[in-house]
Amino acid sequence: MSLDRTKPVTLAAVSGAHGVTGEVRLKLFGEGVDALKSYKAFNDGALTLKKIRSDNKGGAVARFAEVADRNAAEKLRGTVLTVPRSQMPELAEGEFYHADVLGLLAVSDSGEELGRVVAIDNFGASDVVEIERPDGKRFMIPMSVEAVPEWNAERLVVAAEFTDL
Repeated sequence: MSLDRTKPVTLAAVSGAHGVTGEVRLKLFGEGVDALKSYKAFNDGALTLKKIRSDNKGGAVARFAEVADRNAAEKLRGTVLTVPRSQMPELAEGEFYHADVLGLLAVSDSGEELGRVVAIDNFGASDVVEIERPDGKRFMIPMSVEAVPEWNAERLVVAAEFTDL
């Protein structure tokens, strides 16, 4: 499978300021604070991580070299933190980064175009892929071998029994 290794991968988003010294609260999309610690720069070098710690609520509190006070931290609210896909660790067979699947064309196993992957959620059991049909209607399927027998950098194939849910 040929993946775009320059495509940015979103690891977190700034949810607001924390305190008065320029720290920010982060909503994490990856595997926690420890995974985020291995990256020093985000958004093509626009933000340089100085320190990060868990907020003990599933998120994190971070300080960036470019953010000096609460006003600057507040301006970052809603900013996503990205790194190039090439900086991410290699994955085991069957694993994927959301960035590799979002936007893919979804087709049935008989070749019918179903739409595009617009979201990936996890409600506790496993990842669920949301596909938007050309008419704007959406449906969800589990990201399992039964529902998605194959996918690559160009398309996601959906088993027929999951296309009419």
